Amino acid sequence: MAQVINSIGNEAMKIPRGERPSSSRDVPDLSEVPINIDTPYYHYLDSAQEAVGQQQWSVAEHYFMQALRSDPGNPGNSLVLSNVATIQRRDGRAEEALKNYNLAIDLTPNAVTLLLNRAALQVSLDSLDRAAADYRRVRELDPSNVEALYSLGMIALSRGEADEAEDLFNLIKRVNVNSGLAMEGLAVLNKSKGNYTKAAQLLSELIKIQPTARFLAMRADCYLMTRRLPDASVDIHNALLLDPDDGYLYLLRAKLNKMRYNYSDMEQDIQQAVSHGIDPDEVKEALK
Repeated sequence: MAQVINSIGNEAMKIPRGERPSSSRDVPDLSEVPINIDTPYYHYLDSAQEAVGQQQWSVAEHYFMQALRSDPGNPGNSLVLSNVATIQRRDGRAEEALKNYNLAIDLTPNAVTLLLNRAALQVSLDSLDRAAADYRRVRELDPSNVEALYSLGMIALSRGEADEAEDLFNLIKRVNVNSGLAMEGLAVLNKSKGNYTKAAQLLSELIKIQPTARFLAMRADCYLMTRRLPDASVDIHNALLLDPDDGYLYLLRAKLNKMRYNYSDMEQDIQQAVSHGIDPDEVKEALK
């Protein structure tokens, strides 16, 4: 049974940052439990696994739910509930996802993966106190868990607790001196303090490892703040090649064009930013 559930939980579901597929360490040891896989429960799980592999999310959810209904007392249901919640979160059904993460954690309260998943969802719902409680619980179970350290650091930053955030990011470096999460956290910390040159240096190291549009955008913003306009232009251009649908990149380019007094180009970028989901009020605030 553990192998069947594990194979479902580890499917590549393209879930949001912070979300992790469940693993077999999050369910009880079932090695001594007699299992008959020729039951509706396991047939439903096989069908769900096949649907996940084909990215047919609603079909997968249907079969996961059928499995739960067919055997509500099965010890592996914690993992099944987690996968249901992951699909629901992916579809933007946050409250339903939270309910199922809660049920899964009730069944396996020390499951690190489930706690991380629920905490990430709580962050997206702006329930930072509850998210922090889950991340602290993860630290109790796994003191070197870098995701929990990073997330607690970012929550501390959002509350203006810069010293606490710095301590947490440095703890990550003790676990892994080359950790990308540590570099990212320290870059955000320095940026929040106005240390744009230091933040850009950290982001440059990070971009060598992970040349993502988000990190290029962060460095471009630092370059704009230090009036390194040619460098900012290159980063924005490269970021747009990676993610042309990110409205924030057009907002950055609008700021760049304003600083270059290219007002007609700035207006075009403002329209692009808004058409790609940036709130007009955010645009006005950024371009003051």
